[in-house]
Amino acid sequence: MAANTQGLSDKALSIFAFAAYHRLLSGERVSSVIRRDGHGHEADPAGVAELETRGLASASETEISLGTEAQDFVDAVADAIRAASA
Repeated sequence: MAANTQGLSDKALSIFAFAAYHRLLSGERVSSVIRRDGHGHEADPAGVAELETRGLASASETEISLGTEAQDFVDAVADAIRAASA
């Protein structure tokens, strides 16, 4: 696992959990997730800031774009979920 993903807070991990949900649902690699949907749902601001500070993502008002390392981590999270059900 990459160093930038070690010791992430639960707020940052919640963004990866959301991305892993989309990875499992679509079967496709996830390169971005919605930050704010305009209907009251949004990623935790502290989690977003942590991902940006660690160089894992960049964010606009409505979207979080995941870098390659973050995308790899999403894949690892999805794999761990699959392994937990084996």
